[in-house]
Parts: sequence; C-alpha cells; structure tokens
Amino acid sequence: MNVYERINAAGLELPNLTLAPAPFKPFKLHGDTLIVSGQLPVRDGAPVCVGKVPSDVSVDDARLAARLCVMNVLGWAHVATDGRLERVAGVLRVGGFVATSEGFADAPSVINAASDLLTHIFGHAGEHARIAIGVASLPLNAPVEVEATFALAS
Repeated sequence: MNVYERINAAGLELPNLTLAPAPFKPFKLHGDTLIVSGQLPVRDGAPVCVGKVPSDVSVDDARLAARLCVMNVLGWAHVATDGRLERVAGVLRVGGFVATSEGFADAPSVINAASDLLTHIFGHAGEHARIAIGVASLPLNAPVEVEATFALAS
C-alpha cells in the first residue's frame, strides 16, 4: 500500500492548499530536506477548535486536532513534492506545541497522536525525533500546532 492509499484507508483526506503571498512560506525545500512550518488544526480556513487543553479542549479533542495538524503538514508536503509524497524517505523530526491550562503537564500525550499518525502513514520511515511542549498560547487561539522535517528521496 502506498502513502496515499494508507491515508485513504485511514479515512483521511489531504487538504487542497495553495501558496499565498506572505513574508514566509509554509515549507522550505533545501536539497533533499523538506521543512514544513507549524500547522494548526484548521479546515477550510477556520480552526476546528480553540482554547487551552484541558480546560477548554479535552485531551481527546486535542489529539484529534493534532491529527488534523499532521494532515495539513502532509498537504504542504504534497505541494512541495509536486504531488509525490512517495518521495518521503523519512520523517526526521516533529515539533508539537500544545496550548495548556495552568498545571497541565501532559502535552506529549497530545502530540503522540501526531506521531502515531505519521508512523501509520509512513511505516518505519515515519519514526522520528520529536519535541512536545506546552505553551501559553498559539495563533488563532488553537490548542495544538505541529511542524515537521522530512528527508526526501531524489
């Protein structure tokens, strides 16, 4: 099963993304390394949930939001590779940020959902180094943000 088939089999769909003028880009391709900027749990231009974990957004909902962030990351990887996600030879690093309520110290359990999804989609090549931290706030009052770095085959 290829990457796209695994995405479809999981009942997921890549977002349809287009580059917009901005002072930064959603991804940077440098040789065989692709860095995708932090992505929020946004669908059709709007956040699917807002607030801090767990006071406003449950841990389970935050985990679903982390999976949506991954799909947005993969959407930009799809754009960056000209529709050839099979070029991903490995997921090198994932950065996960969780907007947390005071006293919540389990941001890694939220970002585990992102890591699990990447490993499901890419298999062994999806195993990665990672940072998962709690933060005071994120853009659009999002509960989660995920970024990733990929190694690409030529």
